[in-house]
Amino acid sequence: MSRYSASEIEGKWQQAWDEAGVFHAERDPDRPKYYVLEMFPYPSGRIHIGHVRNYTMGDVIARYKLSTGHNVLHPMGFDAFGMPAENAAMANGGHPKDWTYSNIDTMVSQMKPLGFGLDWSRMFATCDPEYYGQQQALFLDFLEKGLVYRKNAVVNWDPVDMTVLANEQVEDGRGWRSGALVERRELTQWFFKISDFSDELLTALDGLDDWPAKVKTMQANWIGKSRGLQFAFGLTEEAEGFDRVEVYTTRPDTLQGASFVGISPDHPLARALEARDEKIAAFCADARQGGTTAEAIETAEKKGYDTGLKVRHPLDTSWELPVYIANFILMDYGTGAIFGCPAHDERDHEFATKYGLPIVPTFEPLEGGYPENAAFVPAKTEKVRYVRLIAGAEVQTGEDAVNAAVEFCEANGVGHGVTKFRLRDWGLSRQRYWGCPIPVVHCDACGVVPEKKENLPVRLPDDVSFDTPGNPLDRHPTWRDTPCPACGAPARRETDTMDTFVDSSWYFARFTAPRADTPTVAADADYWMNVDQYIGGIEHAILHLLYSRFFARAMNITGHLPDSAKEPFNALFTQGMVTHAIYQTRDANDRPVYHYPEDVTLREGKGFLADGTEVKIIPSAKMSKSKNNVVDPVAIIEQYGADTARWFVLSDSPPERDVEWTAAGAEAASKHLARVFRLAADPGDTPANAEADKTLLRETHKAIHDVTMGIESFGFNAAIARLYAFTNTVAKSGAGTEARRDALRVLAQLMSPMTPHLSEEIWAHLGGSGLIAQAPWPQADPDLLVDDTVTLPIQINGKRRAEITVPADLDKAEVEKIALSHEAVIRTLDGAQPKKVIVVPGRIVNVVA
Repeated sequence: MSRYSASEIEGKWQQAWDEAGVFHAERDPDRPKYYVLEMFPYPSGRIHIGHVRNYTMGDVIARYKLSTGHNVLHPMGFDAFGMPAENAAMANGGHPKDWTYSNIDTMVSQMKPLGFGLDWSRMFATCDPEYYGQQQALFLDFLEKGLVYRKNAVVNWDPVDMTVLANEQVEDGRGWRSGALVERRELTQWFFKISDFSDELLTALDGLDDWPAKVKTMQANWIGKSRGLQFAFGLTEEAEGFDRVEVYTTRPDTLQGASFVGISPDHPLARALEARDEKIAAFCADARQGGTTAEAIETAEKKGYDTGLKVRHPLDTSWELPVYIANFILMDYGTGAIFGCPAHDERDHEFATKYGLPIVPTFEPLEGGYPENAAFVPAKTEKVRYVRLIAGAEVQTGEDAVNAAVEFCEANGVGHGVTKFRLRDWGLSRQRYWGCPIPVVHCDACGVVPEKKENLPVRLPDDVSFDTPGNPLDRHPTWRDTPCPACGAPARRETDTMDTFVDSSWYFARFTAPRADTPTVAADADYWMNVDQYIGGIEHAILHLLYSRFFARAMNITGHLPDSAKEPFNALFTQGMVTHAIYQTRDANDRPVYHYPEDVTLREGKGFLADGTEVKIIPSAKMSKSKNNVVDPVAIIEQYGADTARWFVLSDSPPERDVEWTAAGAEAASKHLARVFRLAADPGDTPANAEADKTLLRETHKAIHDVTMGIESFGFNAAIARLYAFTNTVAKSGAGTEARRDALRVLAQLMSPMTPHLSEEIWAHLGGSGLIAQAPWPQADPDLLVDDTVTLPIQINGKRRAEITVPADLDKAEVEKIALSHEAVIRTLDGAQPKKVIVVPGRIVNVVA
């Protein structure tokens, strides 16, 4: 060992791990298993340092658990279906499959030099027919158990991309890719019955002790359990066969503040009215142009159409309310009808103000009056003064008032209490090519017929083109037209493909047996599930995790997962982002131009391009390919080595927080690793020194304890800070050579989850047995964690004046005697007796003069 050269050692040790099969996972009932998994990536082309941070966290845990005797499963795959690949084909020609697999090859070539301890033999992409064929088998099993169904539904329709969009793909009322105004359109869609599991999915959150509280709260809010009143407003005159409008409300305590009844443009009554009234039909058509997301509804102008119908108030039949069709009411929650209480709802207030409807408060603040020109919307837990009561006390919380109102209405035959959930069934149909085909056939004689399992996978055809808008599968007769699996008559395949959330909702289970000809293998699923540690971004806290939890239950019902895997992720960690400054200039048309960090030279706080042009430096932001503020790990590896990248992304801040990548930080990390290398390369030639050797041994075991605790608690930055300190201890120690070599071997082991290549090199140089990746984790001796002596500060009248070193187990009275005999205390007391002496064992001595 002469000097630290990452390029010379890293490839060597990666080859050694491969040859030894260190990270190859096989089921072994004689060893405790540990399954660590990072949320798998989309193959967008290249990874950046943000990816490196995510996968390094998982790798630290995987390597640590391997060294503690666990049989570790740490796999990698790619979430490979979806619109970006199809868009690339439309923009650049070619085929989505070629674009996707080329990107996967690129990303794997970037990941492997980072030394991640992954079982690459289990790798798959969700666009592999072997994967999506088993997904189709799951669909058929779900269909058989009644977990999948087909119905007409109002969806977000992108008229340019000609496909259904999920709510999260609608931004400001427009399609996330095309920018077209999204329309509400009724289509026949396939749905998973996730709503049947609403209560179970909500209740089970309480048992997820190792999930972040904020994630559980986000999921609970999305599921949205509420207690309310189901009742009806009777129409004053029958209309189109309707004599009543059913309503569900979570705020029956505001019923006496009702000023109108609103129905969705898709409500059966509205549809009946528009069939005979052109003006109503035109209004409903316009209302359906808006998106179905909460954001789109909240930000859109509130529009209504007075139908001329009126209803009677259920608490006072002489009180009549107008019936409006309103563009902000959807059919997929409650009954598709509401009563408007503009005094206590911002949306209703905006609507009532626009159409000149009454605004009648039912409660007001305890102090001060009702606000002017705004709705008063306190939290349900806040006490208010009720001025129009249904039942209950004058002053109470909204929660208490709701319960009282439900009881009153039930007792008086007005309605009945109902518990509902915000969670809707999961619409999985997408009108696009690059996705998993839905394995059913439409037959004129037999109806919807499941494909036979022996015919799976239903493969996507390769000979498609994207020169015409819409789904190429609709225009592919040799693929689309097929015999009916039931009667053999000519039939048509389902041309919708599955939402890509389906692909990522069970991949964790497939990793347990990725080459099986069934979705899972019972013995492997029983052994490897659950995922012990799941790692990913907070942006997936709701839908991906919720859908995965549903899928685990559905796979249990259909026999693909054991009962113990209904909650598939035992522990969840959501990591922060890696950020970087943005470097910007402007072109001749004053449009922003963004520059990669490697193209910018920093001098005295300013940035310059190679031609001397100064760039504008925008403060650190999330790494984004659109802003070019991404750091390519390949360039970092070439300059500093993989271990430097790994060390830096873990060292700078707690893993749940963002970390800013800087060239100076990477340089400092590289210098520290070179220092560790030099210490190990030349541990000196010093004879044994009993006292110094004992001190270094004690410090070594303290480091073992602290680093172990840091890794176990995801405190990677704290563990690295402890390793910095321990390195200094070893460097400054006067211990003999053998004691220093022992300490350096331990240092290498403690660093090995973070810097595996450097650690292997040091381990080999210092005579470690075998590979450090397979060496047992060092154990801290509890006896060596307790100091023989302790240094106590002496505080006199609140100021630190001296310190004493005493045996750690010395009696308090003896500590007091020694403190009072210290010259600083004697000088301060000047012959007087102290007013008080307080000895805090192991901490401090306080003397009050």
